[in-house]
This record gives sequence, structure tokens and C-alpha cells, in this order.
Amino acid sequence: MFDEIMGKFEGSPGQQAVIRLLLERGFSVSETGRVVSGDIEIPNTQIASEVGVDRRVVDSTTDAILADSELERIFRNISAIPSLMSLAPVLDLTVLTVEVTDAEGTGIVAAITKAIADHDVSIRQTVSEDPEFTDEPRLYVVTDVDLPGELINEIRSFEFVRRIELQ
Repeated sequence: MFDEIMGKFEGSPGQQAVIRLLLERGFSVSETGRVVSGDIEIPNTQIASEVGVDRRVVDSTTDAILADSELERIFRNISAIPSLMSLAPVLDLTVLTVEVTDAEGTGIVAAITKAIADHDVSIRQTVSEDPEFTDEPRLYVVTDVDLPGELINEIRSFEFVRRIELQ
């Protein structure tokens, strides 16, 4: 899906940068063509500054989104979720980041969360990046406690795990 969306803006790296930002941040496009997060409007100059383009590139991108029924359906309904990952150091939480060999494989989230539950560790949040929207999707698991070494070794031993990181 990500490649299809980006393909609609082929030949315009500026518009692709705007699209990437909207997807990464979960920003939607209102019926009037404004970039929004919920009911809060984000000025096009701010979007443009963030991705290094002129404000008119943001305007033309949102116009193109609204002119395409498939893109409109996506960008009128996308939303952001609050993440505990940035707050982890402040709230004394642990973040386990898992990179896998094949993010489109089945049972990845189930296997990892089951292993964590089997060690009686409560999960505060999981975020799984969609392989359709990012080149190197990761699974993030936020817990209240440090993960025991045996659990880390168990997760690391899963055939589909390429790398793990703890924060």
C-alpha cells in the first residue's frame, strides 16, 4: 500500500516527503484540504518547514489527496495513537524493540507477547509498524519492569527475530 501511495506522487519528491510525514505522524486531511490532528489544524507552513518544501507543495499534495477517492479515504480517516516510548525514561518503563527477518510473517506479535506474559510481565503498550508503510518495520513493547535475562534470551532465540534492543 505504501508503494502504491508513493507511486501516485512519483516525480515529486516534495509531495512524497509530505505524504511520508502525514503517514508517520498520523495526520489526516480535512474535507477543506487542511492537515489536521483530530480537530487541531496544523499550518501548512509548519508541515512545509518540517519536510523542507514550499508551503505550496503541501497545498498541492492535499489537493491531490482530495481529488483521488482512494487517497481521500485513507487520509480522511488516518489518526495518531499516543506512544509511551518517548515517555519510557521519564516514567521508568522498559521498551523492547524487535526487528524481524520477515515482518509479513504470521504469529510474530502473538509469540512475543505470549513469551512476555508467560514470564508474568505486564505489557503497557505494543506498537507494530506496518510493513506496508515502512521499509524496516519494528515491534515495540512497553512494560512496567525490566525484562528478565531469560526472557530476553528466549525472544532472541525466536527464528524470526533478527535483532532486539532494550531501552
